[in-house]
Amino acid sequence: MATVRFEAVLGSEGGGTFIPVPVDVPAVFGRVRAPVVVTVNGHAYRSTVMRYGERYVLPLNRASRDAAGVAAGDAVVVALASDDAPRTVDVPTDLAAALDAAPGARAAFDALALSHRREWVESVSEAKRPETRARRIAGVLSAMRERAGDG
Repeated sequence: MATVRFEAVLGSEGGGTFIPVPVDVPAVFGRVRAPVVVTVNGHAYRSTVMRYGERYVLPLNRASRDAAGVAAGDAVVVALASDDAPRTVDVPTDLAAALDAAPGARAAFDALALSHRREWVESVSEAKRPETRARRIAGVLSAMRERAGDG
């Protein structure tokens, strides 16, 4: 399992925050888009190194920035470790039942990239009111039916 540590200054571009990765990613991790566990200020999260032009970067979303107590422009020590564990998303029971009941919706959902499945699940899970949750589940179904060609 490959592991590296380095210092970096968190960057910001286009409204997003990122960690520049000053490592030859393919040489260390065996591929350009390497799945890794990132640790910043004691906060660990799973991500994938991305190539951006001639450099490598890691996204650092708001939840991870808040958990690590960092912001764009901060100097941080970063640890990266290979992440070979399967990437899955736990679909809430009510959303799963709705996807299974709508023809083609489950297949369309399962065909999405992990990050997109996670975004849909988080949208439903973060709803505070039952009406909001139901509306968001209906939105997921509508989008999946459209992807499946039944919309």
